[in-house]
Amino acid sequence: MTAPKEIELKLVCDASDLTILREHPRLRGAVGEERDQLNSVYFDTHDGRLREAGYVLRVRGTKDGYVQTAKGAGDGLLERSEWERPVEGPEPDRDALEGTPLAKLLGKNTKLAPMFTVAVERLAYHVEQGASRIEVALDQGRITQTAGKRASDAVTISEIELELKEGSPADLFDLAHEMCSQVSVRLGVRTKPERGFALIDGEPNGMRKAEPVLLLEEMTAADAFRSIAHACLRHMRLNEDVILERRDVGALHQTRVAIRRLRSAFSLFGDMIADGRSEAMRAALKRLSAPLGRARNLDVFLTRTLPAERARHPDEGGLLNLEKHLEAQRTEAYEAVRKTLASEEWRRFILELVAWINAGSWLTSGDDRDARRRDQPAIAFAAGVLEKRRRQVKKRGRDLESLNAEERHNVRIAAKKLRYGAEFFAGLYIDKKASKRHMAFVAALEDLQDSLGDLNDITTGHELLNELTEAGSGSALFAAGMTAADIEARATKLVASAAKAHEALIDVRPFWR
Repeated sequence: MTAPKEIELKLVCDASDLTILREHPRLRGAVGEERDQLNSVYFDTHDGRLREAGYVLRVRGTKDGYVQTAKGAGDGLLERSEWERPVEGPEPDRDALEGTPLAKLLGKNTKLAPMFTVAVERLAYHVEQGASRIEVALDQGRITQTAGKRASDAVTISEIELELKEGSPADLFDLAHEMCSQVSVRLGVRTKPERGFALIDGEPNGMRKAEPVLLLEEMTAADAFRSIAHACLRHMRLNEDVILERRDVGALHQTRVAIRRLRSAFSLFGDMIADGRSEAMRAALKRLSAPLGRARNLDVFLTRTLPAERARHPDEGGLLNLEKHLEAQRTEAYEAVRKTLASEEWRRFILELVAWINAGSWLTSGDDRDARRRDQPAIAFAAGVLEKRRRQVKKRGRDLESLNAEERHNVRIAAKKLRYGAEFFAGLYIDKKASKRHMAFVAALEDLQDSLGDLNDITTGHELLNELTEAGSGSALFAAGMTAADIEARATKLVASAAKAHEALIDVRPFWR
């Protein structure tokens, strides 16, 4: 049985923005305004069985009574499976779960306990947009734990939910753009239950690594691209919030990784997603995210290269002056990153990107051949892409020790795209044999990337030091020259290590065959 789906776009903003939005022409002109106080209690087993399986269960009290809702995993951003039924009271109703995956997962006698409560004041509007009907919900409230915690142990909520009741996702995004022009909204990627469980876990708002991409056997190639792109955007947004709050080396690195993964997804899917806007989207992503690259290069030099240099030359005072000079540059670089991520241009671009991923002409354009390419099984598409990228790494890395810096850089980029592809499509290769081969293949790729990455750090280190050589003087300049000579001395050993890792990778059996 196909599970019912909800299509919902979440936007986050400040509480003051919700007040402004109430006067938005599209909401003031909407048919009806509904105000309600929603109190939702989320339940799970004591061992977290539902959460582990990717489901949530809540009972929500409204002015019209109680509603029980179960939700499952979706595409990572917009769509989720949803089963909703009115119930008699505030406790979960097992009978209302019949016909859902939760019934089998819980069985008949498993006890459920309240985990946390989400209490929000909701203003809901029904908006006609194009040929679509959209519910706009302005939510303001808090999440609290249910047992033995202080009232201060809470998470505040200020967000907008746009749910497509009928019609086209394109209209959903058009309405989101109208709202973005009036208030500073951002793409929301954390659900209320996700934030509730983070509160229970005492999870700090810190750096987040990439999560596995949810790919299912029945997915098409187009479905796979959307899920991969959504995962990259979620990864980016989680770390972006940390950077906007404070300077964080790990969060900046992960934001950059997320963006590079997304750019790699554009490359891996290539012609399949090509339309009148794909190249513009890709170019804008590269241009807008450029400030992150300089900040990251300075982070690497100041946290890795320079400490090692001080250990080799503990009595060289010029290294301290070099550090002070580069720290000032790093402060400027982080401020440039913050300004970019806080800008209206960036916020609007991310919403445009989500709209293109989910409602762009790439989904419908072209001839029958293009349609067959989009509709082919994701696993068939993955095998073809991974095979092509492996051949590319094999060819570019041949005689690696004789390559120049630019040629080695090309090998590194090819290896990075192959690794990202291997990570993206891992969910399609879950049987024991394929999973074991996948782990071996990715481990070999990591060894190659580590050596090539260190060589790239040497190149970017030289670039930073050359800037100083052109403009600087005194002891810092001397230290820069000494450091450049020392880091170059490591290159020969790293090139040999990379060549050995490349040979080892080619010997590993591909997991997709």
